[in-house]
Parts: sequence; structure tokens; C-alpha cells
Amino acid sequence: MARRAGRQRNQLPTCYYEGYLEKRSFKDKTSRKLWTCLCGNSLFFFNDKRDTDYVEKLDLHRFISITDDTSQDRNLDAARINLHMKDENIKLTAPHAEARELWKGFIYSVAQLCVPTSLNLLPGQLHMLNEAVEMEKERLKPPPDPTEDNYSNYISVQADMPSCYYKVSRLEAELLLERESPCGNLLLRPGRDGKSFAVTTRQDHDGPVIKHYRVARRPEGGFKIDLEMPVLCATLHDVISYLVENTGGVLKPLIIEDTYEKNLLFIHPDKENGEMSVQEAPLNVLPLSLPPKPVARRLQTPEPVLVQGNYYDIAAEDSKTDTDSTAASLTQKEKHPPKVAIMPPAVGPRKFAPTTSPQNTNSSVSAEPRTRDKTGPLGQIPAAALTELKRKLEAKKLEEVPAQ
Repeated sequence: MARRAGRQRNQLPTCYYEGYLEKRSFKDKTSRKLWTCLCGNSLFFFNDKRDTDYVEKLDLHRFISITDDTSQDRNLDAARINLHMKDENIKLTAPHAEARELWKGFIYSVAQLCVPTSLNLLPGQLHMLNEAVEMEKERLKPPPDPTEDNYSNYISVQADMPSCYYKVSRLEAELLLERESPCGNLLLRPGRDGKSFAVTTRQDHDGPVIKHYRVARRPEGGFKIDLEMPVLCATLHDVISYLVENTGGVLKPLIIEDTYEKNLLFIHPDKENGEMSVQEAPLNVLPLSLPPKPVARRLQTPEPVLVQGNYYDIAAEDSKTDTDSTAASLTQKEKHPPKVAIMPPAVGPRKFAPTTSPQNTNSSVSAEPRTRDKTGPLGQIPAAALTELKRKLEAKKLEEVPAQ
């Protein structure tokens, strides 16, 4: 287990899977919950998900097997894993059983470069494991033969390089480290022969101390740092990791971040002499005001109107009018239904008893009570009903006239 300082996450190899794990070796008395990233064929442990520097690294080159731990735990949902290495055993605890199966699958796939068949995983998860195996095989693929024509173009894409790689010359690298000293003191650059690489570092000790290290390719694959005792590394990321870790974090990769202006500047011409000058726009800080909340409007239903002793519902009349306009296939009577009057509560219609006068039998008429026609417009009796009533009254008078 390697302790480190100063290594940043963007310098790590491709991340295949990540999540929280509780880590505990058999030497440790307590376990720690760490954010774990499977990058390349190594597990990197961070104190928190947002941290950029990892605190521990576990190399899977020494991997033997990974099994379930069926021992009891106070957390019933926790899923334990025993990671067997050549020189030690590590206990890992996943949040739940599904995460445990994924961790087992990814660790085994990257370490053995094949997908295990004994895990209970979904087809989509198995596809993720196959992609991780193919990416790891591509990452570990040895470089082409140095005698080939395309050897100098190998690893030419910026995405394959560490973030501290800059395509600069030896002198430009020294000037860049001097100008951007707060951002780091180590960078990777192309070598003079166009086939190798070089690392340039700059430190201060009674003046600038600048060093250059050659990083050569190996014919069988990987890279070699040309020191007194050559250091073999699988990738350029591992080259940077070795230099950072073995200096205790004193060497820091140069990563230049984009800068943004804090003030609004613009070029303004002078009306008198026509000269151009850079001016700063005034900052008019407006108070933050939230828009008013929309108020739901309530539709007021008009109250029934009393017209000639009858109540009429205006809203009902309007809705009937809208409905009538869309019913083109209805009959004339259905298109224009009669207006329905809303009557006030009443005991009932009044009845009049017929009166007979002995002095004047001609004027003695049995009067029928006149009731309001609920179907008439504005409470009036329809014309047909009025004509029929008059006819009945005339017939009644003729019957009561005494014979001469």
C-alpha cells in the first residue's frame, strides 16, 4: 500500500468504476469509508468524492482472487468482500449486494482481462465489464516496432497524454515553468528525436534549479526513465506518478487552468480626438427581486335574475348557447332548447273556487287558476295556450246563458 501526496485525479488512467467502499486490511483495527476509483489496474482511495488527491493506492498486479465474506455485520445491507493479494488480504465492504457484485466483476475483469461468468449480473452490466476489458487491453498494448514508419506518431492524441504534457521545446519548457510557477513545477514534453519524451522540472534553491529527464520507449512495451537505476513504467501516467510519489509531492504537475475576467471591459472611442481607450463598465448591482406569484382568478358565477316573477340562470343560458352552436346535427327544437326558469321555493299554485251569483248568473263563470308557464319566455303565457284559454272561456259562457 503506497502513501502519496500531490497526485491529482486528472493524472490517473481511465476510470472504469467508482463508488464508496469501506476498506480494512487485516493489520488495521478499524475500517474507513473511502471514495474508491478503479483506474486502470489499480484502486485509488480518496477521503471524499470531491477530492482531487488520493490517499492510498492498491495495485492489482498482485491480485489472486476475490470472494464474498459471509461474516455477520451490524449493517444488514452491507456486503463484504475479501480481496486476496500475494502479500496481504484486504476487506472491502460495499453498500449493498448489487454494488458488491459490480465491484467483484470490475476488479476481476481488469486484473484477469476477462469477464467472470459466475456473477449474478444483468446483460447491461456484463456489457460494461466487456468494455472495461477491451479498454484495459488497449491501454496495455505495447507500442509498435521502432523501425516502423508510424512509430513517431504513436500516442499522438492529446487525450492519451497526461494533463501536464505540453508540446514545447526544452527552452520553452523552462520559460513556461518560470512563468506559471504557482500552477506546478513539472511538465512532460516531446524529446528531441521525436520518438521519446522528456520531463522538465523547476525548483528554487538560492535561484532556479532546472532538471531534465529522458523518458524512452521500450521495444517490448512501456516506458523507461533514464536514471542511474532505470525505472520501468507501463504508461506515461505511471511516469508522472513515479516522479510525484518518490519526491513526496514536492514535484507537482503543471496544470494551467483557464482564466476569466472579473470586470466588464470594453473599448470606447473618444468623440473629441477619436482615440480608442479601454474602459470598465460600472457595476450596477440590482437588488434581487422575485417575480410575484401568480394569483388564481376565480370565475364569478352570476346569480339568478328575477324577471317578472321568475328566476333565470344566466350562466346556464350562456353554456346552453355555446353547446347549441356546436350541435349542427340536432333538430331545430334541440338546437334552441326552451329557457328553464329557476322558480323560488313556494307551497304550490293557488286554486280559485268557482263563484255563482244568484242575481247575475251570466257573470258567474268558473275561473280557472292562471299559472305561470315555465316554458314561456320571460314568464309569459305562450300565444297558443292563451288562444286555447280564451276559446274555453267563450264556450263556458254559452253554456251558462239561460234559455229564453
